[in-house]
Amino acid sequence: MKITQANMLEFFLPKVEKEGKRFKKNALIKAKLAPQGMEVVTETSDGIQTKNVAEEGDYIVENQTSTREIYLVRKKAFERKYEITQSLSQGWATYQLREFIWAIQISAQDIHHFGADGVLDFMAPWGELITAKPEDFLVLPPEKNEIYRIAHKEFKETYQEI
Repeated sequence: MKITQANMLEFFLPKVEKEGKRFKKNALIKAKLAPQGMEVVTETSDGIQTKNVAEEGDYIVENQTSTREIYLVRKKAFERKYEITQSLSQGWATYQLREFIWAIQISAQDIHHFGADGVLDFMAPWGELITAKPEDFLVLPPEKNEIYRIAHKEFKETYQEI
């Protein structure tokens, strides 16, 4: 079964509204414009998370975690969500996230709800499969219109409850 964003939101949105908590990113990110067509494979401490291909104007982001995972953010979303804190060399700069996120930890029971065992593969907002494991965090923007996964270790390194 292909698990879509709609499937994920239908099941998890009520849980987030009941049990979810708001978090703010407490670490800066590094980012710069990504070359169009660049493929970015995002790896966390527990392996490959997802991949994405840069469109014109997208930003490549490097989290300041022990894994230093990289990922792409679409231009419109990046410019809405982040503000520059310092210019660096070679087109890089540091940025602070302006907005909060909603998050909930995923459980083995949540994964079993979808008929999966051990891990849950679902379609990310950017159209690629993403894998969630028990104790990872499912994250939604303030609008609660999309859902994606952040690995447990990286989430704990970069977010704090507000």
